[in-house]
Amino acid sequence: MIRLLLGGVRSGKSALAEGLLLAGAAPRRVLATGRALDFEFRERIAAHKRARPPGVAVIEAGATAMDVLAAEAPRGGTLLFDSLDFWLFACHDENAMRSCPEALTEALSPYAAAHGPELIVVSTEVGLGGLGASAAMRRFADALGGCNQTVAALAGDVRLVVAGCALTLK
Repeated sequence: MIRLLLGGVRSGKSALAEGLLLAGAAPRRVLATGRALDFEFRERIAAHKRARPPGVAVIEAGATAMDVLAAEAPRGGTLLFDSLDFWLFACHDENAMRSCPEALTEALSPYAAAHGPELIVVSTEVGLGGLGASAAMRRFADALGGCNQTVAALAGDVRLVVAGCALTLK
């Protein structure tokens, strides 16, 4: 089953995702896609690592996350994909952004199966924000919105997280 958790920055989506991960079947692992490009972001990543319980494996994938998803599916258990927006950012070229829905559909199909492993996908909901100030920002928001819609269509559980409260959408 696929669970999609959407929300804004500091909405509580990561805390909810980690709770679902711990409640899920073993083996439990995190597929991390963020890359620390500055000191402040390195600190955020370090805080996420400190918050995770020992014994939860972390796979740092960046732009290769779709390949890792395919390789991890046969292991079963529960996998936390943290996060779709940082994966898309890691891909950052326009060809990758345009092919996002197709890449996601293929990589997520084993998890969408009725008896497949559990996948928890965290992503930022860009549809509630303003229009980006630059063409690059607008392209990224459009691509992420398309990716979020693709995952939501495949997911059995979709929640919007605001101020630490989750609203079930599907």
